[in-house]
Amino acid sequence: MINDKRIYLPKINPQEVLNEIGDFIVSQVLSLGKTGGVIGLSGGVDSTLTAAITKHAFDKYNATLPKQKLELVAYMLPSSTNNEQDMHDAIRVVLKLKIRYGIHDISELVDAFKSTNKEAMENQFHKGNLTSEIRAVVLHGKAATENKLVIGTGNSDEDFGIGYYTLFGDGAVHISPIAGLSKRLVKIMASYVGLGDLAYREPTAGLELGQTDFGDLGYRYEIIEMVQEALKQDFSYEEIIESNSLLSFAKEQIKEYNLKFQNPKFDSPQNLLEDILRRHEIALKKASLLSPAQPKITLINDKIR
Repeated sequence: MINDKRIYLPKINPQEVLNEIGDFIVSQVLSLGKTGGVIGLSGGVDSTLTAAITKHAFDKYNATLPKQKLELVAYMLPSSTNNEQDMHDAIRVVLKLKIRYGIHDISELVDAFKSTNKEAMENQFHKGNLTSEIRAVVLHGKAATENKLVIGTGNSDEDFGIGYYTLFGDGAVHISPIAGLSKRLVKIMASYVGLGDLAYREPTAGLELGQTDFGDLGYRYEIIEMVQEALKQDFSYEEIIESNSLLSFAKEQIKEYNLKFQNPKFDSPQNLLEDILRRHEIALKKASLLSPAQPKITLINDKIR
């Protein structure tokens, strides 16, 4: 039976969140005796926002004239599956933020696994995960030699909503500064810090040629957030798959996907919602295996009609 229970989405005070996340990053770095952080920069909104907040926090701390200044270093680690726009956007970000950076093409590192992981290299899904894991190895090596933390860039929809990340790849980080922000809130924050032009770029993991998150999943992050908020508001499984607002949104997502790809991914809105709930259960188990520290974010709940 269709239900009309409302789902409330949180709001934020961007300046408050900027301070909360920034203070968290500095506190974590100092408590571990590190000299700053390294970040993998893709050119997407998540890594861009994380870099911007971190740089702002380090600049603020360094203005107090400490004995040891904190530094953020960004690394772009393209492979054969990345498009040129990714690199263009990432370079634009580091130049704007005035961050030291390095570019290392990892294509040869990925190809080297043909001799040991032939089966993975012949499967695009496994090759993509392997590519993400190689990036993590490079970042951790850089962090270790510079006595820095690896700063994660995952948002709450990806990390805790559906587990859309590689556990020991982009999930292998020391801290997760934006893990308390949904993709919607990440976009709001990106606009607030002056990087709104990247906020609405089509999300992609960059692990397959032409890949997009929407193409992979069959739905956008906004509906993932709605389902997660419904769960937080004690909606039952049945109430979620019978929610009028969620069913309407899911129907729109299916229509958009079918028009774009001409290859239906879900038979019904209910099936789409069930897929999100299924992925969420996996995400919870996944997070229990690797759960880096994250800041407390102030979310202001309000009605979304």
